[in-house]
Amino acid sequence: MTEPKAAPRGIALLLAALSALGPFSIDTYLPSFHDIADKLGATQLEVQQTLSAYLLAFAVMTLWHGAISDRFGRRRVILIALALFGIASAGCVFATCIEHLWFWRAMQGVTAGAGIVISRAIVRDLFDGPAAQRLMSQITMMFALAPAVAPVIGGWLQTFFGWRSIFAFLVLSTAALWLACWKLLPETLPPEKRQSLRPGYLGRTYWKVFTSPAFLFACAALSLNFVGFFIYVLSAPVFLMQHLGIDETGFLWLFGPAMCGLMSGSWLSGRLAGKRSLSGTIALGYGIMASAATINLVLNLALPPALPWSVLPLFIYTLGMALAMPCLTILALDPFPDQRGLAASCQTFFQSGFNSLAAGLIAPLLWGSTLTLALGMGGMLLLGGLAALAHQKSRLLPG
Repeated sequence: MTEPKAAPRGIALLLAALSALGPFSIDTYLPSFHDIADKLGATQLEVQQTLSAYLLAFAVMTLWHGAISDRFGRRRVILIALALFGIASAGCVFATCIEHLWFWRAMQGVTAGAGIVISRAIVRDLFDGPAAQRLMSQITMMFALAPAVAPVIGGWLQTFFGWRSIFAFLVLSTAALWLACWKLLPETLPPEKRQSLRPGYLGRTYWKVFTSPAFLFACAALSLNFVGFFIYVLSAPVFLMQHLGIDETGFLWLFGPAMCGLMSGSWLSGRLAGKRSLSGTIALGYGIMASAATINLVLNLALPPALPWSVLPLFIYTLGMALAMPCLTILALDPFPDQRGLAASCQTFFQSGFNSLAAGLIAPLLWGSTLTLALGMGGMLLLGGLAALAHQKSRLLPG
């Protein structure tokens, strides 16, 4: 593939905003869990299931966003998905019972995944090799701002206007993003490179992707690494408000260090692109994550839960995670140059499905204490490291 001389102007910022839409719609309403339960007469577990409904729908639909964009083009699918996400957000504003909120959160999940799936495909449409790693790292670095800012915005909106204002904010921000994409987002998949949506072709291609050991191991490593941190996001209301005694406006204590780590790791990954091999960068990322998980366990065994040491390991962990993430993403998509959208869909489906499992089962089992959360981080990292090693070995196998 011949690379263009330069990426379209502002493409990294636009793709970062599209990728951040899903995480933003999770993190913004976390400070409102207690208010939603009170106002809708629901239990905390029922409110937690609004997150599970979102993540499950997100995971299922991500299987299709990429394939649809492979057929109809990236730009058109993005614009339609954003419009539908805005409608679903408006439905959340007017929900009158927890069952309504379950439904509209699921509808948000159906459409939110288009941004992260198609943005990855666009990166691979534009670039290969170190250039792709640099652009992916730039996107991750800017994307990291959203989860840091989202719960802070959500906390202040909750304090002054109540939980419905958070979804109203999502409606307005989605409308602004739609206008930006309509004006600035180019079509990166020319008509001659578009793929079929015939069931036979799709079935063969999905089978090819999901039976690729290299793809599966890379996705498992990505997913397990991320859940080592994501269990803290899912447990944020309990971790911050119950274990650390922080109020609704203090969620930056969790998301600030974590997102600073994400930005630092992404910047470092971009700096190492072309200077260090993908496998070498991944190994460095795992070394940093292992240090963070060890420090986290030691602090939880030696000291009572308190600031700042209860959140310090999250900075180190997300730094290592973000360092390895662009490399693992590239390795997952590389075997499928003609079906990048579909492969990106499968990758996001894999990760989102595991996130949904984490939301429904893993986080509730671990959030009882900060020590069990630290053990969860270490366990997820260990499994992720084993998956990365298995991926490395699968690439050495003949055929």
